[in-house]
Amino acid sequence: MSSTNPNLMLSAYAPTQTTAPNNSFNPPSNGLPGPATEANAKSWFEAMAKAWGSALDQQAAKITELSDQITNGGQDQPSTLTLLTTASLQMQFLATNASTSNNSVGQALETLGRKQ
Repeated sequence: MSSTNPNLMLSAYAPTQTTAPNNSFNPPSNGLPGPATEANAKSWFEAMAKAWGSALDQQAAKITELSDQITNGGQDQPSTLTLLTTASLQMQFLATNASTSNNSVGQALETLGRKQ
């Protein structure tokens, strides 16, 4: 890996203003940063990763809601189970694509950083 940080080279392209989703995870006061938003990104690469994280957060909220309907609401009908399965497969699809796109762009930025 190159010691050059490609994110710093492209920091002028970070988005200027966006809002966090209402259902994003906010950890307790344990020294960790709050919800990931595109607004506090330092580069477009970081903003892209945070946008993927936001999409994954939203899908996880859907899965949690459906799971709660089944376990706490007693709605264990086949239709609800099918919706939960569908949401889980969508989560898998999103997670795979988020990982692939972040890795591909990261490798491209690393190559770009080595050439400069």
